[in-house]
Amino acid sequence: MRKITSSYIIKQGMKTNFNGRSAILLLTFILLAGNSIAQRYPGPLSPEESMKKLNVAKGYKVSLFASEPHVFDPVSLEFDEQGNAYVIEMPDYPYEVEPGKGHGRIRILKDTDGDGKIDQSIIFAENVTEATSMLPWKGGLIVTAAPNILYLKDTNGDGKSDTREILFSGFFQNNSEAQVTSLKLGIDNWIYANNRGQSGKVIYSKSPGATPVEVRGADFRFRLDRDVFELETGPGQFGQTIDDWGHRFFTENSIHLQQAVIPWRYTHRHAFMPSSKFNVTITDHEEIMFQEIPPAYWRSERSARRNRMFKEANLNRIEWAEDHFTGASGGTIYNGDALPQEFYGNIFTTDVSGSLIHRDILSPSETSPVLVAKRAESEKNREFIYSTDTWFRPVTFSVGPDGYLYILDYYRQHIETPVSIPDDLKAEMDFMAGSDMGRIYRLLPENGTYQGVKVDLKNATGLQLVDYLSHKNGWYRSNAHRLLLERQDKTVIPAVISLFSNSPDARTRLHALYVLEGLDALTEKIVKKSLLDSEPGVRENGIILAERYPKTIKLLIPMVNDPSKRVAMQAALSLGQFKGKKVIEALAEVIRKYGQNDWFRSAVISSEAGSSVEILNSLVQDNTFFSNEESWKLSFIQDLSNIIGARYNKEQFLAYLSTLSSEALSAANVQQAALKGLKAGLNKNESTKELAGQLNAGSMQDVSAGFQLLRKK
Repeated sequence: MRKITSSYIIKQGMKTNFNGRSAILLLTFILLAGNSIAQRYPGPLSPEESMKKLNVAKGYKVSLFASEPHVFDPVSLEFDEQGNAYVIEMPDYPYEVEPGKGHGRIRILKDTDGDGKIDQSIIFAENVTEATSMLPWKGGLIVTAAPNILYLKDTNGDGKSDTREILFSGFFQNNSEAQVTSLKLGIDNWIYANNRGQSGKVIYSKSPGATPVEVRGADFRFRLDRDVFELETGPGQFGQTIDDWGHRFFTENSIHLQQAVIPWRYTHRHAFMPSSKFNVTITDHEEIMFQEIPPAYWRSERSARRNRMFKEANLNRIEWAEDHFTGASGGTIYNGDALPQEFYGNIFTTDVSGSLIHRDILSPSETSPVLVAKRAESEKNREFIYSTDTWFRPVTFSVGPDGYLYILDYYRQHIETPVSIPDDLKAEMDFMAGSDMGRIYRLLPENGTYQGVKVDLKNATGLQLVDYLSHKNGWYRSNAHRLLLERQDKTVIPAVISLFSNSPDARTRLHALYVLEGLDALTEKIVKKSLLDSEPGVRENGIILAERYPKTIKLLIPMVNDPSKRVAMQAALSLGQFKGKKVIEALAEVIRKYGQNDWFRSAVISSEAGSSVEILNSLVQDNTFFSNEESWKLSFIQDLSNIIGARYNKEQFLAYLSTLSSEALSAANVQQAALKGLKAGLNKNESTKELAGQLNAGSMQDVSAGFQLLRKK
C-alpha cells in the first residue's frame, strides 16, 4: 500500500490539472479515508512500547532478547552445541517466491557484552526460500525449505554457510502455511517433521535410485545416522513438540493441541483399517481463548459475510472471528530449569490472530492412553500472555541452554494469506507492513534477573556428554544425546550402560537406553531390564524396543495389564508384531479389559493377529462376552468384519462366517453389526463390490439370508 501524504496528493493534482478547489476536496477526502484505514489498522510500536502492551501472568515477566535491526520476521530459533543462537527469518510471507529467489535468511545472533541482549548479528545463509524450521546436526543445520529439506554448514569458520546440500526433495510448496516444517529430534533417535498431509513424491538424496515416497495424508520422520525415512501419523501444521517419553503433539490453525496417538507404522501394518485418523484433540476446554484485542476489521467483516452465506444456505455452521483459536501455532513443551518446576512439561501454544500465548498442563487419563490438557487454575479466565498491541504475532518458542523460554514475535500488521481475503477488503491492506521488524522475548520469573550460561558441548569429551544426560535442563540432555549419536564413540558404552542401570532419574535412564540403541549397543538383557522399570515412560519405550527380540514376548504378554494405560496400549501394539496362540489370547484380553476405549480397539485390529478369525474365536469361547450387547462391542464386531471383508482371503472369510453362525453371536444386533461391517469391507475391493451390492445393507432385516449368500459366493 502506498503511503498517503499531502505532498503526494498535491503532486497528483498538478499532474491532472485539478483546480485548487478540486485538489483541496480530493485532499480532504483521501485524508479522511486514510484516517479511517489507520483506525482500522493501527501502526507499529517500538520494541519498548510494544513490551508495555504485554500482560504476563502473575509472577512472570518478559525481557527483550533481540529486535530489529538484528532480527526480522523470526520463525525459528535454535541454539547449537556452543550456545550460538540461529534464527530463521521469513520476510517473503505471505507471498510465494521461486526457489532461490526469495529473501529468507538464517542469522547468527550475538550478545557481545554479555548483558543477555543481542547487539550483533551475522547472516549465516541467504536466499533460503520458504525456510520454516531447523535442527543442529554434525556442526551444521538441517533446514526445512519446501520443496526441500536442506543441510547447511560453515566449513571454514567464518560464520557463513558455504555448503548447501539437498537431503530430501519433492515436498508440497504452493502454500507457505501448509508446508514441511517443525523439525524435532525425538528421544528415539528419529527426526520428526510436520507435512500438513500434503501430497508430494519425496526422494532422499542418499538413495537416488529408490522409488519416491508419496507423503499425502501423513507427517514423516527420518534418521540420517541410518539413512531411513518413513511416514508418520499426522497431519500437523506449524508447531510440533515431543515430550520426555516420545509422545508427539502438534498444532493446526483452529485446533491448538493434538496428540498423535498411534504411530503410522502400526496403523499401516495392513491396508484395511476402517479409520484413517489416529490423532486427537486432547484439550478439556475446547478451542476457546481469551482474546483481549478486537478482531481485525477484515477478519470481522469476512466472518460476518460467510456467516450470512451459511444462514442463507441453511447450513448449521458458524465461523468465529474472535475468542476461538484460528491461528494456533508453535506448540512447545517447556523442559528447561530457569522457571519454576510447575512449568516443566507444560505446553505453550500461540495464536497469531489473537496476539496471545496459551498454556496447557498435561496429565495422564485414568481411562485412556491419551493425555489430557487442562488450563492452570490461575488461567481459567485469561491467557498466560496477551497483548493489546495488534502487531504482536507470536509464532513459536524455543528453550535455551540457559533454561529460559524464548518467544518469537513475527511482528506484522497482518498475518494471513491474501488468497483467503475478499478483494475489496484486501485492497486496503499492506501484507508486507512489518517485514522490516521482528522481536524475540525471554520469559523470566517476575523477581528474577537473567542468569546467562557459557556452553561448549562441542569440545566436551564423550564421558562428559554422558554426564550431561543427567542435566536437569532438557536442552543439555537432548544435545548431549544428539552429539553422542553423531560421534558414534563406542568407548562410552560402558558408562552409558552404568547410567541406564543406576540413574535415579527416569528421563536419564531413557536417554541412556536410546543412546545405546544409536550406538548399536542395545542387548536383549538391557531391553528386558527396561520392561521392569519403575517409570511408565521407560517401560513403554522398552516395549517398542522389545519388538526386536522375540524372546521378550513372555514379558510383553502380561504388560497388557500394566497399570499405565499408555504402557498397556503399547503392549497391545507391539504384541501385534508377533504371531501365535498366546498373542491372540493376550489381544483378546485387551479387548475384554479395555475394549470400551476406541484407541485400544484400534491398537488390536491394526495387526494381522488382532484382525483375524482367531481373535473372534477367542472371545466367543468366553460365553459371557457377547451376552451384553454394549455399543462398543458392536463397534468392535463391525470394524473386525470390515477388515475381514476388505481383506477377502476366502479361507479366512469362510471361517469367519462359520464363527459368526455360533450361538454366542446369534443376537440380532451382533449379526447386523457383522453384516454391515462385511458389506463395507467388501465394497473397498473392486473384485467384491458386486457381492457387496447383493447384500441387504439397507434394512438388515434378513441377516441370515445375507450370510447364506456370502457362503455361497
